[in-house]
Amino acid sequence: MQIIQSLLLSFGFGLITASVLAIAAVGLTLQFGVTNYINFAYGDLLTFGVYIALVINQRLGLSIWVGLVIAIIATAILAWLINIFLLRPFVARNSPPIIMLVVTLGISLILQNAILGIFSEQFQSYAVNTGTTLHLGPFLFTPLQLVIFALALITMLGIHILLRYTRLGKAMRAVSDSPELARISGINTRFIVNVVWLLAGGLAGLSGVVLALNVSSFTPTLGFGFLFVIFAAVILGGIGRPYGAMIGALVVGVATEMSATFISSEYKDAIALVILILALLLRPQGIFTSRGRA
Repeated sequence: MQIIQSLLLSFGFGLITASVLAIAAVGLTLQFGVTNYINFAYGDLLTFGVYIALVINQRLGLSIWVGLVIAIIATAILAWLINIFLLRPFVARNSPPIIMLVVTLGISLILQNAILGIFSEQFQSYAVNTGTTLHLGPFLFTPLQLVIFALALITMLGIHILLRYTRLGKAMRAVSDSPELARISGINTRFIVNVVWLLAGGLAGLSGVVLALNVSSFTPTLGFGFLFVIFAAVILGGIGRPYGAMIGALVVGVATEMSATFISSEYKDAIALVILILALLLRPQGIFTSRGRA
């Protein structure tokens, strides 16, 4: 009975972790789907958003929700600038994926060390009231966790509406399927790539702040440490598949939190790495991608 209660509590915590992870994973998979290269700087974009919100919240004394909005905008702009000035020249030269990987890894190190140099490696936290813990059936949630869950649902719904019911979303899907065919069909692929970088950056900023709210305290390595958990969700769902990333985030988020019932919570992120390795070994194309398409 005790184990069942612990598993139910862990499942509830897993839903919150999955909410944070889904926002981040969808942003990364959208960017990959359109650009077709892995962005290792994505985790540090999360961290950038975290510290922008910290400045707004702690240094300027404004609400964390104001900080969240500004972090989304600032991170979206940073991601767009990185694409324009650092990544596009390599793309224009048709650089191979390994070169793009090295470039984004270099950008990651620059961002991480810049944040570290400004804020130091000491733990930081937001000035926010988490509220009194609420009993919802067998689950325990704080009001802040419920807000995070609601933000994730709204974001996923917004992504769904964008991709399925807008001309921009259909153009994004067309570029993801075949950039050349999309270009021949009259779609401005450069504009779409810019929009996707803005969108991915905004999602990175949002996920970074809600991740920091969920873990309470953070350092400049927060996003980089979370990056491989994001990769696990993205690869499990199928790279370039937003809906797959949502399901992958749910599986990874719940699995990591429920594993803490049986192992030390310090090692729960290792479960995400196990899922990542198994996905790469057994179904590298993802659970929502057919073998033929892969």
